[in-house]
Amino acid sequence: MVEKNLSLMNHLVGRFLRPLIADVAVVAKCHLSMLYAHEKGRLFAQLVDLLQFYEGFEINDHSGTQLSDDDVLQAHYSRFQAFQLLAFKQVPKLRDLALCNIGSIHKRADLTKKLLVLSDMELQDLVCNKLKIISEKDPWTERRDFLIEVLVAFFEKRQSQKDAVNALPLYPNEQIMWDESLVPSINYSGEGCLALPKLNLQFLTLHDYLLRNFNLFRLESTYEIREDIQEAVPHLHAYINNEGDTSFRGWSRMAVPIKEFRITQVKQPNIGEVKPSAVTADVTFSISSYRPQIKSEWDALKEHDVLFLLSICPSFEPLSPEEAAKSTVSERLGLQYVRGCEVIEIRDEEGGLMNDYTGRVKRDEWKSPKGEIRTVKIALDTAQYHIDATELAEKGAENVYGTFNIIMRRKPKENNFKAILESIRDLMNETCVVPEWLHNIFLGYGNPSAAQWINMPDLLETIDFKDTFLDASHVVQSFPAFQVTFINTDGTENMHPSPPFRIKLSKKMREISHALPGNVNASDTASKNNMVDDEGSQKEKLRVETYIPADPVPYPQDKPNQNSVRFTPTQVGAIISGIQPGLTMVVGPPGTGKTDTAVQILNVLYHNCPSQRTLIITHSNQALNDLFEKIMQRDVPARYLLRLGQGEQELATDLDFSRQGRVNAMLVRRLELLGEVAKLARSLHLPEDVSYTCENAAYFWLLHVYARWEQFLAACVPNKENPSFVKDRFPFSEFFLDTPQPVFTGESFEKDMHAAKGCFKHLSTIFQELEECRAFELLKSTAERANYLMTKQAKIVAMTCTHAALKRRDFLQLGFKYDNLLMEESAQILEIETFIPTLLQRQEDGYARLKRCILIGDHHQLPPVVKNMAFQKYSHMDQSLFTRFVRLGVPYIELNAQGRARPSIAQLYNWRYRELGDLPYVHEEAIFHKANSGFSYEYQLVDVPDYRGRGESAPSPWFYQNEGEAEYIVSVYIYMRLIGYPANKISILTTYNGQKLLIRDVISRRCKPWNIEPPCKVTTVDKFQGQQNDFILLSLVRTRFVGHLRDVRRLIVAMSRARLGLYVFCRRSLFEQCYELQPTFQLLLQRPDKLALNLEECTPSTERPLGEAGNIHYITDVEDIGHLVNFRLEHLRQMQSMQYYAPHANADAAPPETGNGDIVLDNAKDGTEKENGEATDAVNNDKMEEDTVESKDDMVQEVNKMDEGNVTIEDKMGEESADEAKDKMVETTAEVAIENNIVEVNASVAKDKMDEENAVSKGVEQD
Repeated sequence: MVEKNLSLMNHLVGRFLRPLIADVAVVAKCHLSMLYAHEKGRLFAQLVDLLQFYEGFEINDHSGTQLSDDDVLQAHYSRFQAFQLLAFKQVPKLRDLALCNIGSIHKRADLTKKLLVLSDMELQDLVCNKLKIISEKDPWTERRDFLIEVLVAFFEKRQSQKDAVNALPLYPNEQIMWDESLVPSINYSGEGCLALPKLNLQFLTLHDYLLRNFNLFRLESTYEIREDIQEAVPHLHAYINNEGDTSFRGWSRMAVPIKEFRITQVKQPNIGEVKPSAVTADVTFSISSYRPQIKSEWDALKEHDVLFLLSICPSFEPLSPEEAAKSTVSERLGLQYVRGCEVIEIRDEEGGLMNDYTGRVKRDEWKSPKGEIRTVKIALDTAQYHIDATELAEKGAENVYGTFNIIMRRKPKENNFKAILESIRDLMNETCVVPEWLHNIFLGYGNPSAAQWINMPDLLETIDFKDTFLDASHVVQSFPAFQVTFINTDGTENMHPSPPFRIKLSKKMREISHALPGNVNASDTASKNNMVDDEGSQKEKLRVETYIPADPVPYPQDKPNQNSVRFTPTQVGAIISGIQPGLTMVVGPPGTGKTDTAVQILNVLYHNCPSQRTLIITHSNQALNDLFEKIMQRDVPARYLLRLGQGEQELATDLDFSRQGRVNAMLVRRLELLGEVAKLARSLHLPEDVSYTCENAAYFWLLHVYARWEQFLAACVPNKENPSFVKDRFPFSEFFLDTPQPVFTGESFEKDMHAAKGCFKHLSTIFQELEECRAFELLKSTAERANYLMTKQAKIVAMTCTHAALKRRDFLQLGFKYDNLLMEESAQILEIETFIPTLLQRQEDGYARLKRCILIGDHHQLPPVVKNMAFQKYSHMDQSLFTRFVRLGVPYIELNAQGRARPSIAQLYNWRYRELGDLPYVHEEAIFHKANSGFSYEYQLVDVPDYRGRGESAPSPWFYQNEGEAEYIVSVYIYMRLIGYPANKISILTTYNGQKLLIRDVISRRCKPWNIEPPCKVTTVDKFQGQQNDFILLSLVRTRFVGHLRDVRRLIVAMSRARLGLYVFCRRSLFEQCYELQPTFQLLLQRPDKLALNLEECTPSTERPLGEAGNIHYITDVEDIGHLVNFRLEHLRQMQSMQYYAPHANADAAPPETGNGDIVLDNAKDGTEKENGEATDAVNNDKMEEDTVESKDDMVQEVNKMDEGNVTIEDKMGEESADEAKDKMVETTAEVAIENNIVEVNASVAKDKMDEENAVSKGVEQD
């Protein structure tokens, strides 16, 4: 019942339910129940506390608006003052209470003491008759403790929600960490209730939204930290030594014993606070026992990194199995206390400052750290320190800070929770101003389409589409509901139109906005959009203006980059919506050009609103780089682009788009432009000192350049009939003598005048850029220049959602401003990580500056990653803002034509979308009409039987593997490489991390001896979302339960990664019975479930048309494909040996070339074999090691993937083991693989030598 009431209170209906709950005093009765105080009633107590919180939620029940702190305080004083007045008049015994200052008695203890003077009858009369808080018919009114509890709860001053959040430590401690009702374990099945907030479709206020996200994000971070501690601590092997102290026999990669811990400073509290303003300490530890790689990881610690201090005291005697089963995790680990801290600085053994990014030590003066002792200066959590100090003083508790003996670190990418929690807390302490047009929709109320552009004011009436349309026919195709006519700028009809085009929005265009409400079918909308009679008389005319842009001559580099994508009508609708004010939501199924659409929105928006600034947010660095690289290829100057965050280093460009890189580029560009100014001055026979500074150049522009241009224009007016006038009188002709082609012909005044305007545009651009460089000339420090670039210069700023949350304080401090927000991959971003980027700037006069919010994503693919099952299933934490808007019925535009995959492959997943068709490209290009060489079908489900008597296995809990599928897939991969398929065109995907590691091991064992390059990617389906490749080999692993592929969103991702070939390896009898997967598997099972090969094709290309199977050879099982591959490898070895020992061969001969994917098997000479083998091993080891580093991140995600229908333990995914355990497992696996390789290589080498000797002896005999 408590949970049901709590669920109702979380919605708008809670405003009507609150008086009812208060009238019957539900919370007070729960507080007095025996279960509330019982140790087994902890969950009940937490639920009651949560109910009490929402009963007193700071909201106006009539208007639904958030109450400010002043409003809440004033209401409290008014209520208490009325109580005092009543007590003074009608209750003589409370005269003392009536005359007291409110501040002295409104605390619970003081108020309770004052009420004790009343008898039971007087209390009952006061509560039931005078105050009328409770009905006298309520049987609980007979209890004195109940009446006092009701009075105290009604009149006491409650801690404000803001103060409660500010008093919370941001780092988790040992108490919350192992509280199963707050941080449930991975075994949560979805049954039962929890004392957790939920992310619903609607929220009471913005404060309610932030508070729920704060609590959930804090608990999710706690769960991740708890898992890391449980991984690291056991490897330390703690024990009690002879002196009775804790010592450690083992070692851990992420945790190291502390040599000395010392608190160095506790600052006085700030005014109005009780906790210290800062607490710092020094921690000393040694890294002498680590190998160099791990030492470098510890030496990489820097400012703002988060560490954890652990106090470990194991039991003197090891726990028996019975005791271990009954004990808690913390008891088994011997873990007493956990406290978080933040690095301020780190010093080496000689006191040298390491990794200083504050400027105290210049980068070129950095030195290698000395010795192996490190001292870290840390900042402790002041709220937690105050709690600990209070308990020490009042209750005589143990001094926590004298017990720490371990310091633990975490991976940097997983350790950004503190900054995000601080950002959320800062938002709660501020007056959040969400744009008025977005506010109600964000909370889940009102008209879902209110923020759609057709309902917004201040629209762009005329849009310059620039290079959006490739030609006039493209315009006509993009507006099928209109009769398109082309006009010139003077209003006359243009019979030979060419881009660019301007279009004035008509009333009808607003009505057919291509946006689909959540409950409207696309076909219905399309039919309404195309309602015309037979003669087309109902079509409204759309007047499209053509214009001639300023000629970019005389230099080729001035020519702007042009778009080459032929956008579909739906994409054009998305572009129109995106550049208009309001909320635009674009659903982009796989391969439909989401990124191209986003880039064109940015391009057109930049040219139509050049003074506005746009912020780009994505979930991953890869998606951000893909988007940014395409923007660089459009007509947006590079000086207006800025990429923030670590991922900038991975951009595929020679230019540096980081803040420092852009500053350097601007300084270099300044010198280049000043050189051009000097050249112009020489051409005008003026002194070159005008090019000394940007300021001098600005005066030069006004006095000499622009003045001459105005004189020239005035002289042209009476000489328009003279065709050679421009050529003869143009004042800057000498400057443009170095153009590739002559600028003026002297044959036409109009043509030469157009060229002259182009030349003047070139000059004006030079001086405009110089004016923008002027600030970098005046600002002297690098930091000032970088900040100016970010806040003033850049028009398009790109970053990940994580970077936005981490740096929000810095953005606010610098005065960062932006007008438009475009968010890619928004269906993969957590709610709060979507909300924070909308508030990276301070409001102006109480109004939000944000004008446009463009969300692009696909809610039919995988949601945000939440590692704890309880937070995912119970609290809906994996709900993205994009998905919530779709569920609320906010109109969206769904792109409806894919250009990634063969149409036949697209049918495997297009059933999930409304009307997903194909672009003409996939029907016209020859590559999509040819079959895959060596395969009879372009896609196929391959039934894999038990291999060596078993199917799936789990070497450790939830670590699923299938050896048969791994061997089968690697054999097919080798087969493809022998035909000649490039390795970078093949990716191997699987649904489980255990299988991913197994496949990598099999590749290492079977491909290395033959010098076969590993595939482009061996990863999980989840990690491969957003990527594609020509050929995908997919392993589904499970043979007993369907597993987390039952989630249709994961199936859609898996089926949509391939362009030309998709081969699925699984257990047919299991997956064909899964109801959720039927639409896809029914198509797959229309073809044979035995791998069908065409062995006659031995080259990577074939002329066999798609749909023609050719001579089919069916593979029966894993051994069959293994024999085929081994036969071909041996045949290839023999062919190369024969070429190597040919009579004309000599010692200097180059290795023989093969037509088999550049596979060269050099086994003739031991030295050559060894050299090549070592080189390839090094490459493969590097690649496999890089991939293995990601395994923990991937594997933790599997924890959250389980069957919707099966809640058995076998059908859940688990966490990966500790880093050390993982390393040990990988190392053990690698050792086994190496031993196997040695045996195989030795055997093959011995066989090769015997074959070679026989061949030589036969050759001698023949000679």
